[in-house]
Amino acid sequence: MAGKKNAKTKKELSPLALELIAARFRALSEPMRLRLLNLLMAGEQTVGQLVEAVGSSQANVSKHLSVLREAGMIAMRKEGLSSYCFIADPIVNELCELMCSRLRDEMESKTRAFHG
Repeated sequence: MAGKKNAKTKKELSPLALELIAARFRALSEPMRLRLLNLLMAGEQTVGQLVEAVGSSQANVSKHLSVLREAGMIAMRKEGLSSYCFIADPIVNELCELMCSRLRDEMESKTRAFHG
């Protein structure tokens, strides 16, 4: 019974809220953007450092950084001629850690089933 009561008291999300949530998840749906976020979780980096780390063109990396910035996940600051990127929303770290932890558990379970 308590589960039904909690489900009924939970506030429904508006169509606008659902679209904003979907936009965030769309930003995470591209492996290159996940690679960039993973690099940025270690700390602020210049666009040039990110380009070198992922081995892609500056145009491609900039395009993906723009999507992440528009989704509110990262921010950028200028210092001289360099643009520095950093995680702007700490929930990104939590979300990535939750997903990585879950995938690790699943992989370990499958490995045990295969070898055990």
